[in-house]
Amino acid sequence: MRKMLDFLGGIVLGAAVGAAVGLLLTPQSGEDLKRQVRERVNLVLEEGRRAAAERRAELEAQFAQAKQVTRT
Repeated sequence: MRKMLDFLGGIVLGAAVGAAVGLLLTPQSGEDLKRQVRERVNLVLEEGRRAAAERRAELEAQFAQAKQVTRT
């Protein structure tokens, strides 16, 4: 569980650093940049939610299987 949290923290930190660098180095207008940053953040958040849901399903399946083994 700790590794998963570290991984997700790294993703969030990397996205924040990438957004900051993008803000500093971009030749685009402010509105275009805001839209792109918002889209990127939403994409990263959705990917994180999807990964967390998949991992949760895996852990729940393993837990159910372990319960079955201990009952028999």
